[in-house]
Amino acid sequence: MDDGAGRARPLRVLCVTRIFPNRVEPLSCAFQRQQLAALSRCCEVEVFAAIPYHVGVSLLGERTRPGRLTAVPARDEIDGVPVVHPRAPYLPGAGRVLAPVNAPLYLAGLLPHVPRLRGRFDVVLGAWLYPDACAAALLARMLGLPYAVKAHGTDVNVVARWRSVRPLVGSALRSAAYAIGVSRPMVEALVALGARQERAVLVRNGVDRALFHPGDRRAARLELGLPERGRIVTFVGNVLREKGIHELLGAFEALGREGGEPVHLVVVGDGPERGAVEEAALRRESERERRAMGQREGRGRIIVAGARPLAEVARHLAATDLLALPSWAEGTPNVVLEALAAARPVVATRVGGIPDVVESGRTGLLVPPRDPRALGRALAEALARTWDERAFAEAAPPSWEESAEALRWVLARAAFGDGRRAAA
Repeated sequence: MDDGAGRARPLRVLCVTRIFPNRVEPLSCAFQRQQLAALSRCCEVEVFAAIPYHVGVSLLGERTRPGRLTAVPARDEIDGVPVVHPRAPYLPGAGRVLAPVNAPLYLAGLLPHVPRLRGRFDVVLGAWLYPDACAAALLARMLGLPYAVKAHGTDVNVVARWRSVRPLVGSALRSAAYAIGVSRPMVEALVALGARQERAVLVRNGVDRALFHPGDRRAARLELGLPERGRIVTFVGNVLREKGIHELLGAFEALGREGGEPVHLVVVGDGPERGAVEEAALRRESERERRAMGQREGRGRIIVAGARPLAEVARHLAATDLLALPSWAEGTPNVVLEALAAARPVVATRVGGIPDVVESGRTGLLVPPRDPRALGRALAEALARTWDERAFAEAAPPSWEESAEALRWVLARAAFGDGRRAAA
């Protein structure tokens, strides 16, 4: 790559995605922010992170997410990456049947920016399957550029399987210079959805090695104000039904009934089911008080930490005995990679890319989804075992710099190599 005068210049990447943090939601999509920030250190990167918009949205105020997002500036810089926040029209409550309408509406929100984009980039990256990748494909054609598609999890396992959008996703994948998945099962799923097998590649997500590494458990508990005595099971993620939060509460209820040291559950995250977790925590505290009056050992606590910055998530993983993630469907959750980097075992469901990174019996235990009894047995077994730290060292994920370099290589092939010819 040169600038026309024989001087080397970096690859220029335009990334189109809705899943990126902003001033209103600074903690969202940490994996996307970290990878693109690392990519920006070896490429020129600009992110188009669309904000959903519809008529009258400014009147909604704090009552809805689109209302809150009206406070997001049109332009920003996040982790050194220039970010544009186009307002993308959408149909609120469109559902599956009308979902295909949102892709052209999304593109309509990008159109005013097209004139200033011409000649400034080498490749377009759509970093979510629908509608982002579909809009990125159309935008790339308008700019005369090749494009790549990067998928993460729910976009492949749920949204792309809707009958109404699957043909659109398939078209975007077939014409892409490359389709990128974060696990081997996801790469296979992209091929099943329409990506050409020879253009479907694996680029694993990374972790921030400065934050996630084996740490002193007691020191982390003191720092976070967590119980020093007993064992801790930690959940990190969106507090949703689909994340298996109710199965986790049911499994946790069965732990510690035989007595012995207490087992505590720490929930790090926010979402629609947070209220249910807080109610369970209150019931547990009332029971502890009754038991204390009877001079019997109280059972473990449920601690609701809420959404926390990434550095604090790292301290929670250092403080815990294991990570629990009983999701119904997943890609390759970054918190699983972070737990492995912190040398903490993972008890999770056998879905998506999780079996690709967690070796059951060696770095964690895997159970079927929606099975609180199996989950409870696995939690009890994992807490009773002694885990070999060498296994975690061998399973450690790449750093974000290594992940970004792998992504850069694929994008460079799309821009200047066989990817451009294939796209043409």
